[in-house]
Amino acid sequence: MQADQKKMPLVAAMLKYKKEQVYPFHTPGHKGGRGMEALLAGELGAGALQMDVSLMAELDDLHCPEGCLAAAQTLAAQLYGSDRCFFAVNGTTQAIHAMLLAAVRPGGKVLVPRNAHRSVAGGLLLGDLQPVYILPQFDEAFGINTQVTAGQIEAALQKDHSIKAVLLTSPNYYGQAADIKAIAQIVHSYGAVLLVDEAHGPHLGFSDLLPPSALACGADACAQSTHKILGAMTQCSMLQVRGQRLDLERAADVMSLLTTTSPNYLLMASLDAARFQLATGGRQMAEQAEAAADRLRQVLQAFDGLKLLDTDCIGSNGIAGFDRTKVTVNAAAWGHTGMEVADRLRQAGIAVELADADNVLFLVTYSDGGAGYDAVLARIRQVFAELEAAKKPTRPLLVSPQLPVPQQVMSLRQAFDSPKTSLALRQAAGKICAEQVSFYPPGIPVLLPGELITEAVIAYCENMKNLSLPVSGPADGSLREIRVVL
Repeated sequence: MQADQKKMPLVAAMLKYKKEQVYPFHTPGHKGGRGMEALLAGELGAGALQMDVSLMAELDDLHCPEGCLAAAQTLAAQLYGSDRCFFAVNGTTQAIHAMLLAAVRPGGKVLVPRNAHRSVAGGLLLGDLQPVYILPQFDEAFGINTQVTAGQIEAALQKDHSIKAVLLTSPNYYGQAADIKAIAQIVHSYGAVLLVDEAHGPHLGFSDLLPPSALACGADACAQSTHKILGAMTQCSMLQVRGQRLDLERAADVMSLLTTTSPNYLLMASLDAARFQLATGGRQMAEQAEAAADRLRQVLQAFDGLKLLDTDCIGSNGIAGFDRTKVTVNAAAWGHTGMEVADRLRQAGIAVELADADNVLFLVTYSDGGAGYDAVLARIRQVFAELEAAKKPTRPLLVSPQLPVPQQVMSLRQAFDSPKTSLALRQAAGKICAEQVSFYPPGIPVLLPGELITEAVIAYCENMKNLSLPVSGPADGSLREIRVVL
């Protein structure tokens, strides 16, 4: 490890500025906490509020970093093995938007898994890019979408040589990683670039217990949610870019375009600190997370009938690696839905990361396993004992992988810019959709802006509604109505 990785240049600069006790005749208006509402100020603490500073010369400029911010981002790039790292204070959504806009010019084509995060559609819209969709593989045992395969990628690139970039989501929400190494070789052989939404993998590559990172496998850029798994504050992410196939100056220009001119220094400092933690103790952090996850798995494995997602998924459905700190459990054999299980856990003071129709997902990190963890595991054991005692007849999984084939008749940008109106869902056949509609599970958009609403799509949506599955995207959360292009 390089000696500089033991430093936190941005944190150090902020502490120095705080120590100088400069009186602020500048923003923010609460002036170091003096004017903050008393209740909130007490909860946040004087120290944090004094470090909620503005764009001072001593603290550098995120839009043109030359001092402590530049040093902090350079250390992050060196740690991850990229040529440039950009701090994203608007979450991984910003990083994904920037990654797409930096890699592909307006009108260019991007190969995208249909279950990509909704921020990808936003990036395609902002860049006026043309998506070419592929469906991911499907795990029938858990009712979840997994990954796309290298064969699917190559077939798509063979069919359309004008595709400029391929975007993967790896690992997915459930911790399943794609075969990025094989896919990268294929993508590069066709002259395209490989972009990875690595929101759930900022910790990868620092321990053999975990899958390798996207950059280690040959990705040209990746967007990482440092706040999801590591120690950064919510909303804090990083964009890592390599310059062999991507223009680093364009990436910087795009990030500047998408970044607020008043970035929060507490957020950026937490990115610097999270990088420091990973550099100085990444292996130990992975071991702590793995140990805590194993203890949770042991609790759940003691119950007959529960299914746990584990490393045996590797080698099928496009999965090349698995992060065991994502603990997915399925109680369909007891007749319970994922939402029912999550609700019972919440009543016991346990909040899970995700609940779908069939599963609940516990997200375990290095922060788990400390004092009080035994008591938490005991509560979880009690909840599942009660669920077992109240089990119902085994039920089939609620979701079919068969989605209607999307028919894009207008670009995302055109649909977004067009006049819109709302119609009853059953009256929308033949209209062009003006919003995104996804059900969880499977989490694949049934409709995106610019796609044709067919009778088959309406029938699918009605079926999913009858299953009471959560819907994401539409202005009308009940999907009684849908927005269409006039």
